Amino acid sequence: MVKHYSEQLDRTFFALSDPTRRAIIGNLAAKGSCSVLELAEPFDMSLPAISKHLKLLENAKLIERTRQGRVHYLKLCAGPMSEANDWLEAYRRFWNDRFDALEDLLNSEGEENDAID
Repeated sequence: MVKHYSEQLDRTFFALSDPTRRAIIGNLAAKGSCSVLELAEPFDMSLPAISKHLKLLENAKLIERTRQGRVHYLKLCAGPMSEANDWLEAYRRFWNDRFDALEDLLNSEGEENDAID
């Protein structure tokens, strides 16, 4: 099975390649919508550094920003993660099938050896 995936998949995996961005995603998943300051609080880095991470996550369409006055709120967007999960699931099924075939082969060879003894 060959399925063409978009550039979105590349952006998603690139955005998730950084531990700080993965932690931001995890915090949003746990808390729901958060302000930029709430998201920045657990990290030992400057607000401009956090903003760069947030911008990259926004460009990957993993998060969405809304404004209420001067406060910016962020929330997760499910679509890109769903595409990444679908891609990973296809390879999980492939490897499970290969391991099942290997197990069957090893079991059949074991039964043949038992019959010879």
